[in-house]
Amino acid sequence: MNLAPTTNPWLAAVDPSPIGETRRWVLGRTFPADRPLVDLSQAVPGYPPAIEMRRHLGERLLDPTVHGYTPILGLPVLREAYAAHLSGFYGAPISPGEVGITSGCNQAFCLALMSLAKAGDQVILPRPHYFNHDMWMRMQGIEPVSLDFRPGSGAVPSAEDAERLIGPRTRAIVLISPNNPTGAVYPAETIHAFFALAQRRGIALVLDETYKDFLPQGVRPHSLFADLAWRGTLVHLYSFSKVFALTGYRVGGVTAGSALIAEIEKAMDCVSICPPRLGQEAALYGLEHLLPWARSNTKGLKARADLLGNGLQRSNRWRLVSIGAYFAYVEHPFAGQRSTEVSKRMADEENLLTIPGDMFGAGQERFIRLAFANVTDDKIPVVLERLERFGA
Repeated sequence: MNLAPTTNPWLAAVDPSPIGETRRWVLGRTFPADRPLVDLSQAVPGYPPAIEMRRHLGERLLDPTVHGYTPILGLPVLREAYAAHLSGFYGAPISPGEVGITSGCNQAFCLALMSLAKAGDQVILPRPHYFNHDMWMRMQGIEPVSLDFRPGSGAVPSAEDAERLIGPRTRAIVLISPNNPTGAVYPAETIHAFFALAQRRGIALVLDETYKDFLPQGVRPHSLFADLAWRGTLVHLYSFSKVFALTGYRVGGVTAGSALIAEIEKAMDCVSICPPRLGQEAALYGLEHLLPWARSNTKGLKARADLLGNGLQRSNRWRLVSIGAYFAYVEHPFAGQRSTEVSKRMADEENLLTIPGDMFGAGQERFIRLAFANVTDDKIPVVLERLERFGA
């Protein structure tokens, strides 16, 4: 008798990725020319990497030395460049030994959590949560403790509320700013309040700033690195993938005190040996040559966000909760209907693909995420028109 192998019950209990689930709603469908699919589901740049980078990488591929392993935490020259970038951006010294390069920011998060918490521990996760964060915790047997934002807060959580959730099993608090899924940009005082709370209670603050480069120019989101004691509390995560349009290259970064970096290095060696070499080459070229190019894209995205946000503000049906970076978080007008049902009907009737709030945690049934970065400006009026027409 052939018996199927048993599966990890923690992994088996986790629902599949929302991205895959929503894509299945439109899989195999054809769309009329007068109403093509508008995909507002996955957070991806709507433009390719700079042509200069693509030419540079083509040339680098001719070099036989770029096809092998790199050190576990990345090329020394990239770690140096990234540490220098962070030091300049935050106005505080960060050393190359305090940063590691990872296979995307998702891996940075996974390795950091693996290094901070074990099965049975708790981690505070603001809700609505980035679904991959919640998924990874549950796969590891770590309990996510949900922190809801207060009504009228613009989807910004409160450190005061978080403190009431801390217990003997709490190991960390996770923040994302600018936020995924809400787009909310947390004020500096909010980030500092969470940092002070984590310091006071002896837990880690994991701060995901994947979208920091999409803040207005000259805005420093916080000054945590100016605190000489940051290394005992702060774990900082970043993605080169969004700023340089390298989502398929999988290249991110983690910054922490040297003791935690050493633990992350051990985990990294077992997971992927090292980050992909070509992604590292791309990140290095981007840091050295393409920050002005990235800034011009940020200005374009801000204009698109304003176009969408202003349109939603004029709506008598859809309520804008928050908007920023890549995302708008909106309340749908269909009382008593779950957001999954609403999103699926929008895909069916309006060829508009979105992620329902249900997929970002319990209590999010009235909300829908619109990821507007991967559509062009001329699609925003189309999106607004379809939203207003839907179910009216």
